[in-house]
Amino acid sequence: QEHLVESGGGLVQAGGSLRLSCTASGRALRHYAMGWFRQAPGKGREFVATIGRDGDFTYYAGSVKGRFSISRDNGLNTMYLQMTNVRPEDTALYYCAAGLHIYHSPKEGDYDYWGQGTQVTVSS
Repeated sequence: QEHLVESGGGLVQAGGSLRLSCTASGRALRHYAMGWFRQAPGKGREFVATIGRDGDFTYYAGSVKGRFSISRDNGLNTMYLQMTNVRPEDTALYYCAAGLHIYHSPKEGDYDYWGQGTQVTVSS
């Protein structure tokens, strides 16, 4: 069983920056593909970014490409999402997810473990 905890969310002005963290306890993070997803009020959960087990592959949703950066430090059992030039439409509950049987994936159903989420609110 893997336990994931997100942190770093908060209120930020449009154009600002924020860094989210996801810390894992349980099996070493290096065994998992990792991803970030988000859910805005009244909408379904959507893919944001994914990173391969070694950190050598990353893939982003078109809406965040060039503004967000996903990274990981397997030695610290932590994954990050650096958010820059944020927009009001980035307002959402952000979830991290871990997948044991994949290398990377944008598909929600491919992930085995999920955190509780951290709220990001972008003011205009």
